[in-house]
Amino acid sequence: MTIKVLLADDQALVRAGFRSLLARSRDITVVGEAQDGDETVRLAAGARPDVILMDIRMPGTDGITATRRIVTDPETKGCRVIILTTFDTDEHIFAALRAGASGFLTKEVEPAELRRAVAAVAGGDALLSPGVTRRVIEQFAHRPGHMPGPDQRLAALTSRELEAVRLVALGLSNNEIAERLVISPLTAKTHITRAIAKLGVRDRVQLVILAYESGLVRPGA
Repeated sequence: MTIKVLLADDQALVRAGFRSLLARSRDITVVGEAQDGDETVRLAAGARPDVILMDIRMPGTDGITATRRIVTDPETKGCRVIILTTFDTDEHIFAALRAGASGFLTKEVEPAELRRAVAAVAGGDALLSPGVTRRVIEQFAHRPGHMPGPDQRLAALTSRELEAVRLVALGLSNNEIAERLVISPLTAKTHITRAIAKLGVRDRVQLVILAYESGLVRPGA
């Protein structure tokens, strides 16, 4: 199956670089390029890409607003968004994930990692490695005026599922969760899948966000 990708960045050179990297894979095709958020939304509705590589900072409608519009629009419901960022300058990473992005990559990503990330997100996985999780937590910790509050949805989880969610939020992989809970990786994955379904969140990224916003896990814990 060919994975359709839409590139959204206001810099033509950046788009050309990503197009060149993705062209090396026979399973990925770039179906369009956009230089601002409004154009991204319009092209997404027409081209119906599987994955959008979305820059946060673009003129006019930014990547966060465009992401929110795309993931909530029935016409583009199947599109999944990977945020492109530079850790040193983007203060809105958490907001982008909260808007519905399935993960994020730095613009200095290695070619093989980029192709793996696109394939993973197209397949329904969230792109949230332990290192990425730590950066999300840092962004969360520095949000002014935010106080975590209880979420009644957590009451639907079993004790094992709740613990699995907590470990996901701490950045552990399925194998690491399995080792910590002394269960098989398949059982760990099952706990996480059931928690996602019970909580009504889209993916692993949204699971992490809920864990921190509900106070289940606190930055620095």
